[in-house]
This record gives sequence, structure tokens and C-alpha cells, in this order.
Amino acid sequence: MRLIKTLFLLCLLSGAAAIAGFIYWTEQPIALASASVEFTIKPGSGVRSATKQIQDAGIPLPPFAFEMLARATGKANKLKAGSYELLPGKNPVELLDKIVNGDFSQGSVAIIEGWTFAQMRKVIDASTALKHDTKGLTDAELMKKIGAEFNAGEGMFFPDTYLFAKGSSDIQLYQQAYASQLKRLNDAWEARAANLPYQSKYEALIMASIIEKETGQPSERAQIASVFVNRLKTGMLLQTDPTVIYGMGEKYQGKIYKRDLLTDTPYNTYTRAGLPPTPIALPGLASITAALNPARSDALYFVARGDGTSHFSENLSEHNRAVNKYQR
Repeated sequence: MRLIKTLFLLCLLSGAAAIAGFIYWTEQPIALASASVEFTIKPGSGVRSATKQIQDAGIPLPPFAFEMLARATGKANKLKAGSYELLPGKNPVELLDKIVNGDFSQGSVAIIEGWTFAQMRKVIDASTALKHDTKGLTDAELMKKIGAEFNAGEGMFFPDTYLFAKGSSDIQLYQQAYASQLKRLNDAWEARAANLPYQSKYEALIMASIIEKETGQPSERAQIASVFVNRLKTGMLLQTDPTVIYGMGEKYQGKIYKRDLLTDTPYNTYTRAGLPPTPIALPGLASITAALNPARSDALYFVARGDGTSHFSENLSEHNRAVNKYQR
């Protein structure tokens, strides 16, 4: 009888020691071999599979202990698939909470004002933090994939720095940038000036893209917008080089010649009246605002002074004098 009592007592003591050791382990920082470790939990993973994926990424975890922690806390069935980053100093409880809360590691992509849609797609396709569900699609197929009402993607995405959970689909990024641009365009349209020569918000977006490419000094956007709006109102050709360059496509090699200005394309505003058929770049909010609220002026011309600013003229003779002064 005494032996049984002794064995029972030893079992209790061993169990208490094991529990104490387990609790101690859950509170100790995980020893990482590097400054941070990234790991991914695949969709449909149970706690045992997830633990192995964490181990395979280089995070030292006793598999049975981590599984027991997840089950003991009732979180074994609450793990969220995704990409994560573990920083030094975190203990097993904090690691488990990160996975349960979906505290995913983030990636980022910067889309720059004035980029073409092709440049935007190239940068997104090159991101290693995204899942590429649109790679290889035509622009029209991509626009359909994200539920857009337009076939052409040029100009339809807001230039910004976008943060996202690593491993998420690039479709989500395109949808976010598209929705962001539409909101800004809609808001600016509602606050537009009177008597503008646009038949639709899309035409205003086209103008905004031209302003984006023509502006050297941000403070001059509204003045440049005024020149192009005045030309549209009076029936003048827009005659803007960036549209010609866009229409040249890969033929453009850094210089534009007189023959290029005479070669007709849908985007050559020296040979065709009115706006081009689509935007020529991704305009930012400032250019959209300028297109819909241009400065009040009678200017019809502008020429670069060579210092980043422009000289604006109301008639051709004044413009020619400015060209002789600043460019010849």
C-alpha cells in the first residue's frame, strides 16, 4: 500500500513538473537563427501540418508541445492560412496568436504618377510578395477579371503605395487601385467647374493624364489645364507631344522628330482634333483636380523656360517670342 501511495505521489509530482515546464516553455522567447523568419501556412492546414510548416521555415518548435498549446487553448481549429513573419523576442503563445489573428506579414508596391499601365503591370508582375493571377492576361482580360466597366486599363488605377498581405492575389491590388481611382474621379467630377468641354468623366480622366505628363512644376497644373481646355473650347488642336509619344509605342527611343508629329496615329494630337481615345498615363489626384478645375485664363500656349517652369501666352506671336527667348 505504501508503495502504491509513493508511486501515485511521484506521478503527481512528475505531472506537476511537466505542467510547470510546459508553462515555462510557452513564456520563453523562441530562439531564432536570424533577425526574422518568414513562413507560410497553406490553406486547409491542420495544427500538426501547420507546426511542420513552421519548423520547415527554420523556427525551432517542439511539434508536440506547440500542438498541445493550440489544442489546450481551443485555437487548434482557428489557424488562418497566409504568410507571416516572426521577429525575435516572441514566445510560442504570441506566435500562436499571430496565426489565429491572421497577423500576416505585409508586402508593398509603389505605383508612380505618370506611369503607363504597362509599367504598372510590369512592377506588379515582378513582386515576389504577390500571387500572380493576372500574369499573361491581356489588358482587356485583366479589366474583366477585376470587374471593371472599361476594357482599357490606362489611367484607371490610382498611383499610390499599396500594402497587402504577402501571398495575396494581385487581383485584390488591382481592384483596390481601380476603386481608389474611380472614387477620386467621381468626387472631382461632382466638384467640377462649370462650362468644361468634357462629355464624360472618362474624357476628364484623359485630360488629367495629359496634364500629368506635361507638368514640370506641380504648381502649374491648373494653368496647363487651362491651356488645353481653352484649346478644346476654341477647336484648336491640342498638339501635345506626350500623346504622340504614347501613340508611337516601342518606336519611341527618347527623341521625337518632325516626322513623328506628322505620322498619324489615334493618339497624334497634331493630326487629330480633340482628345485621344484613352488616357496616356496614370494621373494622380492633383492632375485630376486640375483637369476639372482649371485656372481661369485666356492662355493658349506654353513653352518650357528650361528651369522646370513654363511661360504661358494668349496668342501665337507672344508664344513665338517666348520660344525664341527660351528655346532658340
